[in-house]
Amino acid sequence: MIRPPFMARVAAGMAITAYEEALKLPSTAVTFPMTAISQVLQTTMRVQQSMTALAIKGDQAFCLFDRAEEKPSWAVFDDDRADGEVDVEPAPETSSATDAADTDARPATPGRFALYSTSPSDARTESPSGTETPTGGNVPVPAVAEELDYAALTLAQLRSRLRALSVEDLTALLEYEERTTARAPFQTMLANRITAAKAK
Repeated sequence: MIRPPFMARVAAGMAITAYEEALKLPSTAVTFPMTAISQVLQTTMRVQQSMTALAIKGDQAFCLFDRAEEKPSWAVFDDDRADGEVDVEPAPETSSATDAADTDARPATPGRFALYSTSPSDARTESPSGTETPTGGNVPVPAVAEELDYAALTLAQLRSRLRALSVEDLTALLEYEERTTARAPFQTMLANRITAAKAK
């Protein structure tokens, strides 16, 4: 076989390569914009990294010539103090006797939602005159109250049990509540449930 000259072989190789690249052109053309953008972004990030590295080296060079005071004069640490020297901030003064009177006038109450989480045995209700209402010492306890352990129920617990009670049981509980602690939310809930049960 006669071997062609070197330049002819190079030209044939270039022609075959051009033909292969022409076959790949449809897929290459689709990915070309993304490839170009990614290369531009890579180049930009490399330039930014190089500039940041140069800026850090510049900061280190400036630090050699300009030794600023590392600790400001107002910074005081525990190790710098003499033994036993302690800063004590003065306590805020009470402005007047009226503030104390205001705090005394405000009773420490558990809050408006306490009835939902506090059982009747944990808290005693007071009448507007300041005298405590009786907690049902001589009042007979109805059977439904004993069955439900009514004395330990919170308002939310009572609400969840109301639908299972008959009108007679609800009436007995309402009368028992009125004779003992007479808590308005409990009375209202029982009365509303009795009305709803009678309307059915």
